[in-house]
Amino acid sequence: MFKRLFPFTALMFFMIMLAHSAKAQEIMLEGSLWAEGRLTQGGLIIAQLPQGSSASLDNKPLAQTEDGYIAFGFHRDDEATIRLMITDKDNQSFTHRLTPEKRSYQTQRITGLAPKYVSPPKAVLDRITRERNKVAQARAMTSLQDGFAKSGFNWPLKGKITGIYGSLRILNGKPRAPHYGIDIAAPTGTPIYAPASGIITLVEDLYYTGWTIIIDHGLGISSTMLHLHAVDVAVGDKVESGAMIGTVGSTGRSTGPHLDWRLNWHQKRLDPQLATLTPLP
Repeated sequence: MFKRLFPFTALMFFMIMLAHSAKAQEIMLEGSLWAEGRLTQGGLIIAQLPQGSSASLDNKPLAQTEDGYIAFGFHRDDEATIRLMITDKDNQSFTHRLTPEKRSYQTQRITGLAPKYVSPPKAVLDRITRERNKVAQARAMTSLQDGFAKSGFNWPLKGKITGIYGSLRILNGKPRAPHYGIDIAAPTGTPIYAPASGIITLVEDLYYTGWTIIIDHGLGISSTMLHLHAVDVAVGDKVESGAMIGTVGSTGRSTGPHLDWRLNWHQKRLDPQLATLTPLP
């Protein structure tokens, strides 16, 4: 994925080369390293450090693999400048200031949902809280896998895009939280494939999202697959990119068979469309 690396020098100006496309773009932090990603809300950044170097983000150490890969991303609403500090093998530190580009988001109106999924009854509120905590724990994993850093992400299936990242959601006429994934409609039973290698950290039938799978890809990056009809993996399974993990369904809060694919860096919600290497399916 990364073709060239450069030794550190005192010259640390940015040369940001970004095009308006869904694909990851090459970013050059001149004199230090090459990176790929999108410096925008929802963007995922992947970089490879020179040998013997380390990195921190806003003074918090970033996990890195044996090959020096690091990763981080921007939430849907992030606007503040962050500080990426690289410390080389000679203990010299250089700071890069990164400001995500602001995006505009669409509004999507969805009707026909069962009322219990728009305004849940009190009897299930404790369940919803427990499930949110489980999801947060699964997404908090920071293993040192780097398959996604080397090979990138692929689409988990082919189908019609019916919902996009960041859109404001009006459910049965009531404003609700934004949509943090990308919806891909396909017939019930259509195979779903791992978009990158990883370890399964959650497989459970959840109130809002039905049968749900979370894959830890490493460095805090995880995929969440929602509304599945069937699951073919268990917690702890290691999967390779392209391995079948389940099938399309319409479980949980859904109006028809589709996959809702979400991408996270820990608790920051990223845009899967920006992380893929191929055009829309």
